[in-house]
Amino acid sequence: MSGIIEAIDVEKGFETTPVLKGVSLELQKGETLVVMGGSGSGKTVFLRLLAGLLRPDAGQIRVFGENIEDLSEEELLPIRRRLGYVFQGAALFDSLSVYENVAYPLREHTRLKEEEIGRKVTHFLSLVGLDEGVLGLLPSELSGGMRKRVGIARALVGEPEAMLYDEPTAGLDPTNSKLVTELIVQMREGVCDSSIVVTHDLELARSVADRVAILINGRFAAMGPPAEVTASGNPAVQAFLAGEARP
Repeated sequence: MSGIIEAIDVEKGFETTPVLKGVSLELQKGETLVVMGGSGSGKTVFLRLLAGLLRPDAGQIRVFGENIEDLSEEELLPIRRRLGYVFQGAALFDSLSVYENVAYPLREHTRLKEEEIGRKVTHFLSLVGLDEGVLGLLPSELSGGMRKRVGIARALVGEPEAMLYDEPTAGLDPTNSKLVTELIVQMREGVCDSSIVVTHDLELARSVADRVAILINGRFAAMGPPAEVTASGNPAVQAFLAGEARP
């Protein structure tokens, strides 16, 4: 069975610096795949390639059965609408309220009436544990954990078939990290059951992953169930897991 998202021998560099040196993986329907690596290892670059936000230098990227590496921005739009993307910093619009931030994708990409938009906004905010009291607040009035949850609600409101999370617990205190981790687990039940999570957070990986892929020196040094990766005999993998590895 082919994956719903596939990368095949993907390469990407910037100027004279290679970042990804031929990486391949598949995300299967119903799976949470965690991509780990040190700072600067190319995790976020890889995620942005899968979403069509960057173009690979070589290799193929297939999303929902369609090769996307050569598609125009216009051709990419219907594919991106089937993906939810949670940016590391939540990437909320500073001048828009929580309501307007979550409603934005619906206004841009659907013809729903305002009543239906309002219903969806409040529904998906409630799914991430936020009530109607936050609707009129600006992002600057929210805590870091709340901003992350609003970002997740905005990614979910279009009811995507797969979610892409970029460092969802980065910059959060342990309490909020735990809340966001639990939220990612909960979202698999009847909301969006397939996701790729980019992180350096071992606790997050252990809590949510069906499989883990570890990116070291531009290649996947290990890939498999968490217990299998943890037991890897690769010294570079063990150094990363022990917090000693460089990207």
